[in-house]
Amino acid sequence: MMSRRLSRLAAAALALPLIAAGGHAIAEEADAPAPGAAGIGDPYWPLDGNGGIDVSSYRIANTYDLRRMALRGRTSLTLRATADLTSFNLDFLLRVSKVRVDGAPADFDQTRHELTITPAVALAAGTSHTVKVTYAGRPNSKRYAGEENWLADRREVVTMNEPHMAPWWFPANDHPSDKATFDVQTTVAKGREVIGNGKLVGKKERKRTTTWRWRAAEPMAPYLAFFAAGDFTIRQGRNNGLPWINAVSQRLPASAHDAALRLMRKTPRVTRRLSRDLGPYPFSVTGGLTTGLPVYFALENQTRPTYPAVGPNAVSLVVHEIAHQWFGDDVAVARWRDIWLNEGAATFMEWRYAEQYGGQSAARTLQSVYDSIGAGADFWKLRIADPGADDIFDHAVYDRGGMTLQALRNRIGDEKFWLLIRTWLETKAGGNATSEEFEALAAQVSGQDLTSFFTAWLRTPTKPAKTADNGLA
Repeated sequence: MMSRRLSRLAAAALALPLIAAGGHAIAEEADAPAPGAAGIGDPYWPLDGNGGIDVSSYRIANTYDLRRMALRGRTSLTLRATADLTSFNLDFLLRVSKVRVDGAPADFDQTRHELTITPAVALAAGTSHTVKVTYAGRPNSKRYAGEENWLADRREVVTMNEPHMAPWWFPANDHPSDKATFDVQTTVAKGREVIGNGKLVGKKERKRTTTWRWRAAEPMAPYLAFFAAGDFTIRQGRNNGLPWINAVSQRLPASAHDAALRLMRKTPRVTRRLSRDLGPYPFSVTGGLTTGLPVYFALENQTRPTYPAVGPNAVSLVVHEIAHQWFGDDVAVARWRDIWLNEGAATFMEWRYAEQYGGQSAARTLQSVYDSIGAGADFWKLRIADPGADDIFDHAVYDRGGMTLQALRNRIGDEKFWLLIRTWLETKAGGNATSEEFEALAAQVSGQDLTSFFTAWLRTPTKPAKTADNGLA
């Protein structure tokens, strides 16, 4: 994410043993099934995600009425029980009318953003199941965690936000540590366009409606799934064999619309250039979407970041969001506290891109930022390895994260730094990671004790000393 404002911690409850008169435990054959936890265990948002389940795929079929800003539909999830469950939860805000588990009706209850599902038969650990949820409502009327995230008016909608977006439009195990594939079909009034993640695999026109079907073949975190509906100009092609699909809102004034098309058209080139440092692009398609809604941030939706209208020269913004395809999308955070791994790396890659294509060196950018901010500034007071839920998008997470990586580059040298980055992305590809894992790999690859370096940059609420050990001299 640009310019604004979790390892799964499953806890299965063990049944208490029966106690005989002599005080000896009478062994039971197996632990009794129990309800799944209401949250996955991330301390920043304890009710995000859900214990006892692992979702492998979402198949979403929604109808969205732009004029009424109303959504109805059905989501089919394929999931595996990771514990013996009498019930389990999904994160969802709209009113549910029906739930079926493996084809059989299931009881359900909704409290705030928790959808608790009780199947007719308990789920055994290790077994796979299909869950179908039918629902309807007005997403723009819903709030969760103090957020009103539905971005829409009667002409356009785009589901872009972080850390929460999924529960406004489909039931999800809403945490980055549970990635899944997505197949999303959205029905709108005939003549309107729908854009989503991945590739367009179907478009069916009827008398009054059109259904657009987008499929994301590579697993992704639920908050990265999106759709946009409205009037869009769509362009597509190939660059060095990689397909790209761009879209720009037609509600923008002509000059802004054309400028946005020119900016989006730079995406394939940016993707190719970043791959020279980071290794093969991790997905099967790239692209971007510019909305006409008054939003003031961009978001790294997997395969197709979303942007506000910013003009044709905001290449650094495209670099940031495309860099996220590696840092944040392919290698996702294990906990929200690890967000500097995403935002710091994307910021650093902006500096690196400028260094390679006509701007000042990343080392000079680090020095400039360091020198320009006094030791007493709030910028240095945030512990960016654990910034707290209210500050995960503080500008210090972005800039100090980028500074940390360039300072590390200074400290261990170019050869070992880029070996570290490539090794990190290769070994963690498709998964989740923590700051501590990155720090350990950095020490291993460099052959240096980097404890004091990372303490100074990530965990100390003061300006790092200008020393060689801190990569500053």
